[in-house]
Amino acid sequence: MDSAALIVREKEPLNVESPACVLDSFLTPNDLFFIRNHFPIPRLNPESYRLRVDGAVADPLRISYEELRAMPSRTSTVTLECAGNGRSFLQPRKSGVPWELGAIGTAEWTGVPLAHLLRRAGVDDGAVAVFVEGADRGEPTNDPKPDGEIAFARTLPIEKAQEPDVLLAYRMNARDLTPEHGFPVRAIVPGYYGMASVKWITHIEVLREWPRGYWETSEYSYWDAAEGRPIVRPLDKIRVKSAIVRPRMHEIVRPNMGYRVTGAAWSGTSEIAKVELSVDGGETWNVARLLDASRRYAWRRWEYEWRTPAQSRMCVLLSRARDSTGATQPDHHDANYGSYAINYTLPVEVFVRSSMRSSGIRTESISGRVENLVGETLL
Repeated sequence: MDSAALIVREKEPLNVESPACVLDSFLTPNDLFFIRNHFPIPRLNPESYRLRVDGAVADPLRISYEELRAMPSRTSTVTLECAGNGRSFLQPRKSGVPWELGAIGTAEWTGVPLAHLLRRAGVDDGAVAVFVEGADRGEPTNDPKPDGEIAFARTLPIEKAQEPDVLLAYRMNARDLTPEHGFPVRAIVPGYYGMASVKWITHIEVLREWPRGYWETSEYSYWDAAEGRPIVRPLDKIRVKSAIVRPRMHEIVRPNMGYRVTGAAWSGTSEIAKVELSVDGGETWNVARLLDASRRYAWRRWEYEWRTPAQSRMCVLLSRARDSTGATQPDHHDANYGSYAINYTLPVEVFVRSSMRSSGIRTESISGRVENLVGETLL
C-alpha cells in the first residue's frame, strides 16, 4: 500500500479508507481500494500454500496455489462494503474503526467458484454451513472475547456458499492480489458485507451445525426477534444505501447556476432501481439519473442537475436509494445493528453565496439528522 491518497484510520492493524474520488469511477483502482484488517497482515508463500477443504465431505481436498489457478475461473464485478462504513457519524460514538464513507469499493474479481470445490469434495446431505478461515491471527479487542489468539473466520449458509458468484479469488481488476488485499487467495461473497469476504484463506470446513463462535456472536452480529424474543443473528446482506460525492460538505456554490450533483448507490443481493435527491433537507425529493447499467452486486453511479437558489442561503442535500425489492434507505439508524449496517440518509450542508466573504447565512442544523454530523465531513 503506497498511495498517499488513502486515509489511514488505524495503523496497527492497518485500516485505511478510500478518498471521495473512488465513487467517481465505476471500478475502484487497486491502489485506492479500502483495506480492512483485524490482525497483522500474514505473508504467505505461494509455493508452500495449501488450501484445505474438509469437514462434512466425502473426499477432503488439499489444493496448492498453482492447482487452484489452473481450475476453470470466473470473473465477477462486485462492490464490497465494510459493515462499519459510516460509523464515525453515529451518535453517541461507537467503538470500532472510525470509518467515514470510504470503506467501500468495486472491482472485477477473478477466481474459482467455491461451489466447484464443494462439488469436488462431495458435500454431505446434512451440511448446513461452510466455515471459511484466514491465516491472519491475533487477540480480539472487543469484550466478551476468548483468551489468546484466534484466526479471523466467517461462516456462510450452505446455500450461499454454493452460489456460482461466490469466489475463491486470486486476481483483482486483472492483477494478482496484493498481500493487503488477501494474497494469495481470498473469498468474494457478493451481496454480503465485507467481513464475509475472508482474506488469506487457508481452511474451508463444511459443517453439519451452525457454529456459535466469536465471529458469529460477539462480532458482526445484530439483534433480531424470534417468537417475540430477542435473538442474535450473524450479519450478512448489505442494506440499501447511497452517498453524495459532489458537492462536498460545506462546499460553497454560486447562486442561480446549474450544478451537477453526483453520487453512488448500492444494495446487497438486489439491484438499485431508483435514487432520489433532496436539496431542502428532506422536504421534497427529485429523481436522479442512474448512470451505470443495473448489476446485481455492483453499485450504480447517479447524477442530478441542480439549479442553485437565487439568494444566499444554506442548503441541506440528502440522497436516498431504493432497490428492486422495494427496500428504501431509512432516515434513522436502526439501533439493533449497533455500529454496523449504517445506511440511513446522511445530510450534506452546502452554502450558496456569490462571494467567499461571510454573508450572514444561518448555519444551524435544520433537523436531528444534521446534528448527527457534529462537524464531520462526508468522504
